[in-house]
Amino acid sequence: MKQLSSKSVTHNNQTYWAIDFEYDSKLIAELKKLPGTRWSKTHNSWLVKPTPQNKKKVREIFGLPAVEQTPVWMECERLKDWMQSRRYSSSTVDTYADALKTFLTYYKDKAIKDISNDDIIAFNNKYILANDLSASYQNQVVNAIKLYFRAIKNTAIDVDLIHRPKKANLLPNVLSKEEIKGILTVQPNIKHRTMLSLIYSCGLRRSELLNLKLTDVDSKRKLLIIRQAKGKKDRIAPLSEKIIELLREYYKLHKPKQWLFEGQNGNGQYDERSLANVLKQAVEKAGIKKPVTLHWLRHSYATHLLEAGTDLRYIQEILGHKSSRTTEIYTHVSTKSLQNIISPFDTL
Repeated sequence: MKQLSSKSVTHNNQTYWAIDFEYDSKLIAELKKLPGTRWSKTHNSWLVKPTPQNKKKVREIFGLPAVEQTPVWMECERLKDWMQSRRYSSSTVDTYADALKTFLTYYKDKAIKDISNDDIIAFNNKYILANDLSASYQNQVVNAIKLYFRAIKNTAIDVDLIHRPKKANLLPNVLSKEEIKGILTVQPNIKHRTMLSLIYSCGLRRSELLNLKLTDVDSKRKLLIIRQAKGKKDRIAPLSEKIIELLREYYKLHKPKQWLFEGQNGNGQYDERSLANVLKQAVEKAGIKKPVTLHWLRHSYATHLLEAGTDLRYIQEILGHKSSRTTEIYTHVSTKSLQNIISPFDTL
């Protein structure tokens, strides 16, 4: 049996199985017969497309056992292909693939077909809890495992018996109107100020802001169109006169061509890490000591709408929540009713 090493590589924006072995003209001749196989000087390896047929043939060529464990990266690629064909968002695909990779790597010395529900419990206790990882991350792993073993693999695992972590009931983080005003007004760069203002004034998620195009702003109807947001849904949000004027001022200065907010020199979409840094700098300048994130602006928008008397049903539509229960969480942080309660301490 010939010794070889293999790994996943990206070449010309495509994923390949990079195979490295001691020179053998007969083996090379056999590899060349596989569809899409090529030699790469960059990777100093033979690149093989990771299809099930090619995988089987490579085992035959090198005399590898047919029952040998499939490389973890290949299983993750299979899950990604399956999810992409069903039009899952790219962020969800990457999140699930990374979560699956963590789980399968933990059991790399065990055949996938032999992984059981007991192994999942052991993984939760010995990896998730032992490393003090969040319930949210554990839930991502559960989602990935369920999807993978239900759609891709037939194994000893009973998918329906996989339990989820108990969800913590956390309140959304909300800033006061004064704090919001401070963050927005200390920003001298009009592009940066417009981005942060639009997130707050329309309750946007970070990705929703960065995916906006010029055609999504309808100033005549005072509407912002958010296309293919979370859950692959389009929705609209009202635009205030104040934000429309700010957008016009920004457009006159920067003249974006396709994306509403483009990177440096008009090079594609604005970078999400740069946007996070813009907020961080504004928070520091405003003298706010809280660990503010972009999503706090969205939470603050919803809470301030509720405190101003906006019906929860409208807030649900504007934010794009599938369930009204998600929107109802803002009732727990609204101070409108709480401020009317007189403490019995004051009447002593």
